[in-house]
Amino acid sequence: MMNFTILKLDQGTAFIMKAVYFDGDINYDDSYPDPKPGESLVRVSLAGICGTDLEILDGYMEYSGILGHEFVGVVERSENPSLVGKRVVGEINVGCETCESCKSGMSRHCPSRTVLGILKRDGAFAEFLSLPEKNLHVIPDSITDKQAVFVEPLAAAFEIRAQVSLQPQWNVAVVGDGRLAQLVLQVLRLWCPNITCFGKHQSKLESLGKEIKTKIGITKNDEQSFDLAVEATGSSSGFTDAIKLTKPRGILVLKSTIASRASPDLTLAVVNEITLVGSRCGLFKPAIDALASRTVRVDSMMDAVFPLREFAKAVNRAKMPDTLKVFLKP
Repeated sequence: MMNFTILKLDQGTAFIMKAVYFDGDINYDDSYPDPKPGESLVRVSLAGICGTDLEILDGYMEYSGILGHEFVGVVERSENPSLVGKRVVGEINVGCETCESCKSGMSRHCPSRTVLGILKRDGAFAEFLSLPEKNLHVIPDSITDKQAVFVEPLAAAFEIRAQVSLQPQWNVAVVGDGRLAQLVLQVLRLWCPNITCFGKHQSKLESLGKEIKTKIGITKNDEQSFDLAVEATGSSSGFTDAIKLTKPRGILVLKSTIASRASPDLTLAVVNEITLVGSRCGLFKPAIDALASRTVRVDSMMDAVFPLREFAKAVNRAKMPDTLKVFLKP
């Protein structure tokens, strides 16, 4: 049972911001993240609850702070006047800008990075958030607020293409039928038409349409028959299922972050010489372009919108088996 407490802020503060704050318990906090030098202040219009948020609530990353990293908002204050008033989404990793990873354009792997709503940086389940200008991307008017919330997870789906040289003749499996899995399916189909989704929820599988083959459960005939498998279940059992599907010397892409401390069995990966690819965040431009051109469609994945004050209800809805994307509106 999640309980909210109201934490009051000094009346002299420039803004009073409502936010969901997590420190092992959920608090409904009144505070204000005054932007750091060089960072822009964004008024959050809409935010999405994703699997990582649910994992954090279960202990992943041992995070304390304001949750949330999928968002769209309007720039309220910035050192770049041309950004003020613009509708934006934001890349979630903020590097130190001085280490070798940052200098090579890989700030998402900066050892000193902060990550919006995940690691040492307050997130999007709030009225305002703060990010550097370079992290912000202006959203075209053709993309609605609800669609824009999908940019961050859709960018993560496109990252597979950046990491793996996809071949049109490949037999591809996606394990999972939730929010991220459905985005991965749409992205991979742009290059690999022969694709099968292995899920657990009939209603979610039916929402994929007839263009994608779907299955509940893995048969003997499915095992070791896929050139590429993508694990996107958000569960500890997903790895076991995905590795069974992958051909010897095939590729297994791992998308889930799991709070469970259970050790996966890697024996089959070694015996079958499977290439394991960890895959996390991606560049935003391909995702924004895909939404603007309707190459990827997300409207069927939208579920309920809750006010920020009803965060506990929103989380309960997001955890329901047939639910896809749940939104929070500050």
